[in-house]
Amino acid sequence: MDGKTSSAVYSEDQGVADEAAGKGARRARVSGIDRALQVIDHLYETGSPAGVYAIAKAVKAPLSTVYVIVDDLVEKNMLTRQADGSIWLGARLYHYGLAYARSLDFMSIATHEMHDLCRQAGETVQVCGRDGDYMLVLAMADGPSHFQVASRVGTRVPLNWTASGRLLVGHLAEQERIELFKRCARSSPTGRAEIDPGTLSEAAGKAFESRLSIQAGESDYAVACIASPICDRDSQCIATISIVLPEQKAFSDENHYTAHVRSSAERIEKLMGWRNR
Repeated sequence: MDGKTSSAVYSEDQGVADEAAGKGARRARVSGIDRALQVIDHLYETGSPAGVYAIAKAVKAPLSTVYVIVDDLVEKNMLTRQADGSIWLGARLYHYGLAYARSLDFMSIATHEMHDLCRQAGETVQVCGRDGDYMLVLAMADGPSHFQVASRVGTRVPLNWTASGRLLVGHLAEQERIELFKRCARSSPTGRAEIDPGTLSEAAGKAFESRLSIQAGESDYAVACIASPICDRDSQCIATISIVLPEQKAFSDENHYTAHVRSSAERIEKLMGWRNR
């Protein structure tokens, strides 16, 4: 509830507001929140819209109280009032649910798949996301070899340095990609990273379309990365999964690695309910 909510919403009835000082205010506040949750819970549990009278009867609350709570929740898009006057869950709850699902389920599923891919490929695997103008390493599973990767969990590098960085913006409109790379493209330590915005935008779009991005020696000497995008139900790349390995090794059996990384990205999308095929 935001600051606009009137005290009436938080009152069980007028009698609560008249209770002893020191107890009344807190009890009224808690009671109001409890009532709002009871309304939302009732709709969730029944799975269908209901009229205010039916809701009040089901949660055993005064009709006047439920009317005030419902009106306030409708105003804040927590509930929605349908054409026949019945009440149903609102769009704001949907967005909260999506945010919770992303934070809880996605990293759990992606991390599990990351470790599976690490065992299958026998190489280091990373899950990466976007942090503004940078690619951010979100999770990492070290391969069994002694090959050392400089980018650990929490590492941020410019988007134009990495295969994952290009995929993370590949779903954007072409002009948006160009403007982004104009702002954030930087020369890499090896001097091999592309910095031309137009070239980067084209490469990002093609990589996203093919669901595969490969870079070698652009951010670190003799290090290659083979990445695939993880896309949500709106076809936006919200993360990537990638195999990080020696540059020479990457091109000796490229098809082996690309097949594995693409399959891993697709499995994550399916488990998240973002891919139907």
